[in-house]
Amino acid sequence: MRRLGGLALATIAFAACSPQAPAQNANDSAPIENNAAAAVPTDGVPQTGLRQVPLTIRSATGKHAFTVQVAATPEEQERGLMFTRTLAPDRGMIFPYEPPRDIAFWMKNTLIPLDMIFIRTDGTIARIYTAQPLDMTPVPSLEPVAAVLEIAGSRAAELGIREGDRVEWTR
Repeated sequence: MRRLGGLALATIAFAACSPQAPAQNANDSAPIENNAAAAVPTDGVPQTGLRQVPLTIRSATGKHAFTVQVAATPEEQERGLMFTRTLAPDRGMIFPYEPPRDIAFWMKNTLIPLDMIFIRTDGTIARIYTAQPLDMTPVPSLEPVAAVLEIAGSRAAELGIREGDRVEWTR
C-alpha cells in the first residue's frame, strides 16, 4: 500500500500497507504512479527488521493482545505490509502520525486482506475498514488520526472490536 499527500483545504495522505511519496499536483485525487512507485522497492519481498511492540485493544469483548511492527519512517510506511503473504492473527503493523492527519490507505502490492483501524489521538478507534488485496480504491480516515493499525482481514469483526474501543501501544 502506498501514501500520496495532496493539499486541498487540508493535507490528505494516501497510504495503505505503507505511506507514499508526495503528489506533485495538489489537485490530484488519485495516486501518481510514476512518483509513488519510485520510492517503493519492487522486489516483491516484505520488509523486515522493524521495531516490534506490544499493542492491546480494549473492547466490550475483552483485551486483545497483538505484537505489531512499527512503520515509523516515511520509507517504512511507504513499504508497509506490501508483498506479505501471511499475517498471524495476533500480529500487525502500526503507522504512527505526528502530527495527526487525515489519511487514506489503499492496497497496492498488498497480497492479503487487512483490517485498517484508524486511531484518534486519545487512542479510540475512529474507523475500521476491511480492505481486499490489490484494491487501489483509497480508504480515507474521515478525520485526523494519530495512527493506523493493520491486522489480518476480518480479525476485528472476529474479536468484536468496534469503533470507540481503545488501542494502547508503546510509542
